[in-house]
Amino acid sequence: MAEEAKTLEDLKDLTAEAAGGDTGTGEEEVIERQPVIDAQGRSYATGKRKDAVARVWIKPGAGRITVNGRDQDVYFARPTLRLIVGQPFQVAGREGQYDVECTVKGGGLSGQAGAVKHGISKALTLFEPALRGPLKAAGFLTRDSRVVERKKYGRRKARRSFQFSKR
Repeated sequence: MAEEAKTLEDLKDLTAEAAGGDTGTGEEEVIERQPVIDAQGRSYATGKRKDAVARVWIKPGAGRITVNGRDQDVYFARPTLRLIVGQPFQVAGREGQYDVECTVKGGGLSGQAGAVKHGISKALTLFEPALRGPLKAAGFLTRDSRVVERKKYGRRKARRSFQFSKR
């Protein structure tokens, strides 16, 4: 079957030749991420949470956040929602350094705040690639995939059944 017996060293040499002459020193090329900035000096990203979708543009500025043409304090009246939207800037240590312009559709206010937070985090990593580490460690770059469970037939809600009557 096999005409000649190969040792592990021979196989290592063969894989090194196939890889382009690399001797297998263990050093890998590190891809340096470049900022993605448009002609207006902004970075764009899309954030999602539940049924809400947010389109977010960030640019250097005084820290104003505008949602659907209104100020953040007007659109997100509850302080907890404003806290959620501001979390990426706190983790990155960039409070008051970027202006945010975003449009949000779908879902309720809680889902929309989560979508804006996700979009801001993604746009920050595109504007400043060095911020990817802290934002990823905080879990802000991962889309929260939890959605409302659908109602099933024969039940009152998604899991709630009708009250059982023995007699």
